[in-house]
Amino acid sequence: MEDWRGAWYVPCLASLETLQELCRKENLRCKSIGITNRSLKSYEVEYLCDYKVEEGTEYYLVKWKGWPESSNTWEPQKNLKCPLLLQNFLSDKNEYLSRVREGKALKVRNHVKALKPAVADYIVKKAKQRIALQRWKEELNRKKNHKAMILVENTVDLEGPPLDFYYINEYKPAPGINVINGITTGCECTDCPAEKCCPKEAGFILAYNKRKKLKIQPGLPIYECNSFCRCGPNCPNRIVQKGTPYSLCIFRTNNGRGWGVKTLQEIKTNSFVMEYVGEVITSEEAERRGQLYDNQGNTYLFDLDYDSDEFTVDAARYGNVSHFVNHSCDPNLQVFNVFIDNLDLRLPRIALFSTRTIKAGEELTFDYQMKGSIDLTSDSADSLSPSKKRIRTVCKCGAVCCRGYLN
Repeated sequence: MEDWRGAWYVPCLASLETLQELCRKENLRCKSIGITNRSLKSYEVEYLCDYKVEEGTEYYLVKWKGWPESSNTWEPQKNLKCPLLLQNFLSDKNEYLSRVREGKALKVRNHVKALKPAVADYIVKKAKQRIALQRWKEELNRKKNHKAMILVENTVDLEGPPLDFYYINEYKPAPGINVINGITTGCECTDCPAEKCCPKEAGFILAYNKRKKLKIQPGLPIYECNSFCRCGPNCPNRIVQKGTPYSLCIFRTNNGRGWGVKTLQEIKTNSFVMEYVGEVITSEEAERRGQLYDNQGNTYLFDLDYDSDEFTVDAARYGNVSHFVNHSCDPNLQVFNVFIDNLDLRLPRIALFSTRTIKAGEELTFDYQMKGSIDLTSDSADSLSPSKKRIRTVCKCGAVCCRGYLN
């Protein structure tokens, strides 16, 4: 056995409650996770599983937090001090019954003595989903590097967090790909933009106006000040690098498009919304993965074709909120190529800016055929690169101008 001083340590993927359940099930004490002789007698309601009436008294089957399901007990309602969990229980019950009756008017019968097994099963699944989504939301907000919040919402089905998705804040390069080219110089401005600011050094104009809104046309690159520039964090030419300034919600769509993203705040025209990040891979590897994704009906490959077709961003397993942004043939986000600490034209950062005012609660979308250099039509896309010559995926965006396919 390897000496412990040379061992690798990895974070445990199980939740605290799961570890506590295992300890209690095996009658083990573990002070580091709160399982002591005293805490073995502590009880907190995690969720409610079932309902019955006996001799005129209402009982709920309780799942205790940190205890295995074998420890569930029936408790009279008068003993339960958890109004929110009771509300969730009743809401989930009525939601299930409404769906079974296909949306017909629901008459809640107060004299029900017990729930049918199918109803109780749904309530438990919904409670577990609610807990899983809450934990996922907390995880996303721990990992993000911007101030705005990320919320999660599913009022459509029982789908929980994606099992094979890992949140990242910046590109994750494949072996042999360098997304930071070792830039060692920056502008000398103390009040950007100045005569020799970064965009002018690259031969372009400053991308932002005084209100920090985009003022250039699609197809033109954005050159922001980098880590070697003299200007400070309040420089008007530092927008994308600060991350999304808007609170966003990952939500379950109700028309078969899976997860989507909506804004919780109004977004003005030409505002930076988010960056598209993922694994940076070669175009050859993208072609191989693309064949697999087509069979799954997924689209996460984004060609970095500003200057060449050497690299692609794959956000299938690694990404940020942009992983969940859906396609639309009439989008409210536009793609722009951005250069900050890497001036390699083959490896731009991908930023999404609003094309119009987006109201709070509105879904965010971009055109999957839209590139930072040109806007592709479905005809030209087929001849641009090998990754476009695959099975065509039907589009469900619902726009009046829908082309019918994602690719």
